Amino acid sequence: MVKNYRFYKFFSFLIFFLNSSFLNPVLKLKHNAFSEKLNYSVELENYNVPTNIIYLINDFNGFKESLAFKESGGRYNIINKFGYLGKYQFNLNTLKMYKIRNTTHFINNPMLQEMVFLINVQRNKWILRRDIKWFVGTIINGVEITESGILAAAHLSGAGNVKKYLRENGEDDKKDAFGTSISSYMNYFSNYDLSSVSAVRKPKVDLIELKK
Repeated sequence: MVKNYRFYKFFSFLIFFLNSSFLNPVLKLKHNAFSEKLNYSVELENYNVPTNIIYLINDFNGFKESLAFKESGGRYNIINKFGYLGKYQFNLNTLKMYKIRNTTHFINNPMLQEMVFLINVQRNKWILRRDIKWFVGTIINGVEITESGILAAAHLSGAGNVKKYLRENGEDDKKDAFGTSISSYMNYFSNYDLSSVSAVRKPKVDLIELKK
């Protein structure tokens, strides 16, 4: 009877020991094994980086692409509800000044649009050459005047209106049909380096270059 009691007591102790000493470490080992599986690396093979992002620097290319995005979203074949055309939204009077009368041809010719933009900046730089010299670095309506800001505003409102704006200390801050003001373009397009663009009194479309 005593032997049976001792055996029973020993067997109960053995079960308790196994439960308290062995089972928990087993569970911990399983937990640790599971945690180790969480140490994974992310595979980037199928990650597609957008290709329509334009990385700009503050030179003439950056200036014209930024202005084009503001004007038309950078689209060549667009005509807005007021009849302004192309990537840089030229009006008919400006195009006629450069002897361009076929608007369909203009809309479908990206190289021509780029050339007209360049020569228009050259012409505006000539017209505003004295104002660029006099006013760059001054503050008008809380905006520092820069060469690129002046030329962007000339694209928006015309060189004559920009000249008047500068010489009257910003009193006549004209706006276009969408409510965009000279001062807002002065501010938005400030500090681009346009030293690579020459001031040209009477620039012309280079027909030979277009045929290349």
